[in-house]
Amino acid sequence: MKITISKENYLKAIAEAESEGETVKAATLSRWLNVTAPAVTMAIKRLKRDVLIRVDDEGHITLTPAGREIANRILNRHHLIERMLTEIFGMEWYKVHDEAEQLEHAVSGDFERKLAEKLGAGESCPHGNRVGVDTPADRRRRGLKTLDESTASEAVAVTSVYERDRRLLEYLEGLGVRPGSRVSVEARNADDTLTLRVDGQRVQLGRSAAQKVWVQAA
Repeated sequence: MKITISKENYLKAIAEAESEGETVKAATLSRWLNVTAPAVTMAIKRLKRDVLIRVDDEGHITLTPAGREIANRILNRHHLIERMLTEIFGMEWYKVHDEAEQLEHAVSGDFERKLAEKLGAGESCPHGNRVGVDTPADRRRRGLKTLDESTASEAVAVTSVYERDRRLLEYLEGLGVRPGSRVSVEARNADDTLTLRVDGQRVQLGRSAAQKVWVQAA
C-alpha cells in the first residue's frame, strides 16, 4: 500500500479535527482541508479501501489502528519540526505551523530520530499544544478553559492557542497574547468582546478569537 502525501494529509486532518472536539464527516474534511466535496468522496473511498478509516452508517469517520499510526507519525514529525524551527532557528512561534506543514512530508525516519535526540522530550509545541490527540474534554480534565470563559477581574495564564489560523496567530501576537503570557480579564462587554490587560496594555479581543485560546488560573 502506497502512502501518499494526500493520504497523510487526510489522516492527519481527521486526528486534528478530533482534537478540536469535532465529529468528523466528509463535510468536516472538505472544510478542514479546503477541498471540494467530490475530492473528499474519492479520498474517503481510497482510505476505506486501504483500511485506514471506518465510516459508519451516519457518515462518521474514524481512524483504524493503521490509520491512527500514520496520523500519529505525521503529527509527531510536525511537532518536532515546529520545535526545531523555534528552538534551533529562532523562528517566530506564529510562523512555524505553516512551515512545518510543508516540511513534515519530506522528513525521513532517520532525520526524525535525530531531531528527537537533539530536542529531547517535549510535551508541547511552540503554540502550547500537545502532540497527538488532545480533545477539549482532555484539556478540561487538566483544569484548563478557554479565554472567553474567564470572568471579569480574573487573571489567567495562556497555555495554548489554536495554531491552524495564521491570521489569528499574528493578531494575537500583536496583542501580546501568546503561550506563557499573563492576561487579566477586565470586563466582558456587551458587543461580545473581552477587555484584557496584557503587559500593562488594555486591548480588546472578540469572543470567537478568545474561544481559540486555552488558559489556566494564574
